[in-house]
Amino acid sequence: QVQLVESGGGLVQAGGSLRLSCAASGSIFRINAMGWYRQAPGKQRELVATISTSDSSINIADSVKVRFTISRDGAKNTVYLQMNSLKPEDTAVYYCNADLQLTELSYEDDYWGQGTQVTVSS
Repeated sequence: QVQLVESGGGLVQAGGSLRLSCAASGSIFRINAMGWYRQAPGKQRELVATISTSDSSINIADSVKVRFTISRDGAKNTVYLQMNSLKPEDTAVYYCNADLQLTELSYEDDYWGQGTQVTVSS
C-alpha cells in the first residue's frame, strides 16, 4: 500500500509564502519522479512542477516558474514546493503525485495524495 501524505497548505495573504511537503511511504521499489499538480474550482487539474529522481531535472509551469521552487529529499522520499509571492490565482487544491514502481518487474504508475487546500486572499 502506497501513501502520499501532504502537508503545508493553508490560508495566506497575497504576496505571502507557503511550503508544501509530500512524503511517500509503503512498499516501493523505485520512485521515478515526484511533483505537484493543482486544481482550482471549475478548472482542470494542471501541472505545477515535477522533479526527476534520477537527475533532478525539473519541469515547471510558466505561470509559477519565477515564484515557486520544487526540491526533493531522496532519503526521505519527500518532495517540497516552496511557494513565494503567492497570488489569488494560485488558490487551488494542490495534489502530490509520484511516478513509481512497486516492484522491479512492475510498470510505472501514478499515485496521488489526498490534496491540500491553498487559499490566497487579496
